[in-house]
Amino acid sequence: MSDGFELVRVRNGAWGIRSLAYDEVCHPGVGPRAEAEALYVRGLDLPRRFGAHAVSGDSRDEFVVWDIGLGGGANAAAVIDAAAASGPGLRVVSFDRSVGQLEFALRHDAELACLGALAGPAARLIEDGEVLFQHGNAAVRWTRVLGDFTVLVALQEPPPWPAPHAILFDPHSPIANPEMWTLPLFQALHGRLDPNRPCGLATYSRSTAIRASLLLAGFVVGAGGSTGAKEETTLAANRLEWVGRPLDARWLERARRSRAAEPWTTPPFGGRPLSDATWECLRNQPQFRITPG
Repeated sequence: MSDGFELVRVRNGAWGIRSLAYDEVCHPGVGPRAEAEALYVRGLDLPRRFGAHAVSGDSRDEFVVWDIGLGGGANAAAVIDAAAASGPGLRVVSFDRSVGQLEFALRHDAELACLGALAGPAARLIEDGEVLFQHGNAAVRWTRVLGDFTVLVALQEPPPWPAPHAILFDPHSPIANPEMWTLPLFQALHGRLDPNRPCGLATYSRSTAIRASLLLAGFVVGAGGSTGAKEETTLAANRLEWVGRPLDARWLERARRSRAAEPWTTPPFGGRPLSDATWECLRNQPQFRITPG
């Protein structure tokens, strides 16, 4: 135990990190690195997208990843490692309230096996706030942004970080950290996207209320793949074609019957059925008005 975190064994026997402040184990099913690769690298189809970006007309621009919930660095490290072979210019912007969990992960990387060759850049990130380095074929710029993301994303002036191609949405759970899972936050996040830049978002939650929030914020929303511990996660994007399994009319009917589908807006947060107004907004989302053929 150290500085508010402790090592714990997760369900498959791997080491994970427990946050004592949130009383929550991060990546509790299969461990941080395995979940990062399943949920974000494969879930967002990043190896293929990196390769396509490296040979496209956009190759002069960095491929931008917003890492929302830096934590112990497992998600960012998995993405950076995935870019090493294809070699796009890669910009990772990691958001968190502090670097405490990353410092803990660095001290225990022998057990966690998350950072590996990226331990040096991670240590410099903590000290300097931004680090530039070559990783395989990828030229990487890794930036940390400390603060309350709910405030940072809602600022009126344009942020100093470029709009993302991919979003790793990995804050603490809705129970422990409800402010990070509200409709206003997802609306603000969608407002930071470049409408001319395809962007995918992956997250571990499959909550009906959170999927409804993403839909009402303007995202196309679908089912994401398994992480080994969860049979299904959530994938969202600003393009229908970027979501392989979009939510359909059957999901919509289940949401209508759910007792906990209403998006969260203000405290107290908790499960409520859809209001009539929310139901009308949901059923009129474009992805539910598209008919096959």
